[in-house]
Amino acid sequence: MSALLAHCSCPDADTAARIARTLVEEGLAACVQMVPGVTSTYRWQGAVHTDAEVLLLIKTSRARLDALKARLPALHPYDTPELLAFDAVDGLARYLEWLEAATM
Repeated sequence: MSALLAHCSCPDADTAARIARTLVEEGLAACVQMVPGVTSTYRWQGAVHTDAEVLLLIKTSRARLDALKARLPALHPYDTPELLAFDAVDGLARYLEWLEAATM
């Protein structure tokens, strides 16, 4: 199976909702869940920052990953958006079939 789960952090709920909807509408994701209340601590331009963010959990297929990587920077306000993709090693067959069909 070629299912992937990708993470992407967003600065606020409006940005997260806009990106999530666009990714699903364009077939780059079968489903995107928005997880509010995430606090990120990170190093950026030589300083440590702590910010509230909304985490996107993006369900996609390996076949759509390159298109997702190309599209996300145009949708995202960060200079360097987070996008980390992880293989889904197993799952319910019907769900995985739906995911594959939704991202063709």
